[in-house]
Amino acid sequence: MEIQFGKYAFVAFDLFVKHLLFYSGGIINLGIEILPTKKMQSQMSSGVAYYEGEVYNVLRHGRNNPPVPLLILGIEP
Repeated sequence: MEIQFGKYAFVAFDLFVKHLLFYSGGIINLGIEILPTKKMQSQMSSGVAYYEGEVYNVLRHGRNNPPVPLLILGIEP
């Protein structure tokens, strides 16, 4: 599980590298990424990734990329 309030690059690393490494290594069965929603992100510093945008990015890459079962959750105040 990753709770990410950092820049876009950190979320991409989590989704497309870190979860994949742990999944391929048999350490995890599911990757969980917790992100702020767009509403919460608008109250934060610039450059912070948000739930709606990252879900769109994952769907845009296609069903098998990343090849890891993912649960992406959005939180807001």
